[in-house]
Amino acid sequence: MSNCFETEFEFELPKGYVDKNGEVHKHGVMRLANAADEIIPLNDPRVKMNPGYLSILLLERVVVKLGKLKKVDAHIIESLFTADMRYLQDL
Repeated sequence: MSNCFETEFEFELPKGYVDKNGEVHKHGVMRLANAADEIIPLNDPRVKMNPGYLSILLLERVVVKLGKLKKVDAHIIESLFTADMRYLQDL
């Protein structure tokens, strides 16, 4: 029996993020969220104005790779299709 505890998980988005060149990015890697991932965004002004933005900032912190993108930021998470957001939140 292995004592290895997985902290990162590969995923495939149902729809995918479409970048400005029309390329679709579906395959990615997400790490487990920690306490800081949930607490730090609470101080962000965007969350204070709209508590629903918390999920955007949380996913920005834990999605470590998406397709060929160099970085996954809030703008990319905001641009995901609703089905992809739901998929990541359930994951």
